[in-house]
Amino acid sequence: MSEPKKIGMLTPSSNTVLEPICSRMLYNVPEVTCHYGRFEVTKISLEQDALSQFNFEPMLQAAELLAHAEVDVIAWNGTSGGWLGFDMDYKLCEEITKRTGIPATTSMLSQVRAFKEHNIKTIHMVTPYIPEINKLIVEQYKKHCNVETVNVSGLAQTVNRSFSQVSQERIEEQIKEVCVTPADALSVVCTNFPAVGKVEYYEEKYEIPMYDTINVLIWECLKMVNVDPAKVKGWGKLFSRVTVNN
Repeated sequence: MSEPKKIGMLTPSSNTVLEPICSRMLYNVPEVTCHYGRFEVTKISLEQDALSQFNFEPMLQAAELLAHAEVDVIAWNGTSGGWLGFDMDYKLCEEITKRTGIPATTSMLSQVRAFKEHNIKTIHMVTPYIPEINKLIVEQYKKHCNVETVNVSGLAQTVNRSFSQVSQERIEEQIKEVCVTPADALSVVCTNFPAVGKVEYYEEKYEIPMYDTINVLIWECLKMVNVDPAKVKGWGKLFSRVTVNN
C-alpha cells in the first residue's frame, strides 16, 4: 500500500494559523498530507535581531528533521523573502535541496509563480506589517515578476504572535480599503494572518481573486507532487484558474 504524498512545511515558531489552515485545505485530498517543523520566529521588523531569525542554519536544521519523514517537498511557509529579497528564497531552496536532496519552495516564490501562470499584472496588497516592510515587498514584486502594486494596507505590527489575533472585521476593513480601484488580484502577505479562512467570502464580495501566501503555497506544492490543485475546494479561485501561456 503506497503512502500519500507528503508536504513538509517549515513553520515560524509563533505561528498558529498556517498549520490548521493547510490541513483543512487538504481535508478532501487524502492522497496528500502535511507535516510541520518549527524554528524560532517571534518578531517581524527590519531590526537586526528580527532579520537574524532567518539565517539559513536553523531553517536547514528544521528541514533536515522533516527529511527524516521522507517528505516529497519542503516548503518555507513564510514570507521573509518579501523583505530580504526573493533571491534569498531561491538560495534557501537551493540549500535545502543540497542538504536533504528534496525539492523546495517558499510562500513568496509560489505567489510569484501563480502570478505568472495566471497573467496577474496588477495587485492590491494587504498585510499586518510595518510600512517599511510593505515597501520592500512591493519592490520585489516589481523587480522579479513585473507586477505593479496599486493599493497597500498594513497594520504596522511587528509581533508575529499578534498577527493571528487580528479580527476578520479588521481584515475586511483593509480589503475594502484597497479594493476601491481595479486590480487583477488581491495579495495577502503573511502566513500567520487569518484572512484566507474567509477567502471565498472576500472573493465574491469584492470581486477579486485572492492570492494569499498560504493558499498559493499549497497550490504550488500540489503541483510539485503531481497532484491536481483543482482537487482543493472552497479555498479560492486560485485552485480552479486556467494557466495562461505568456
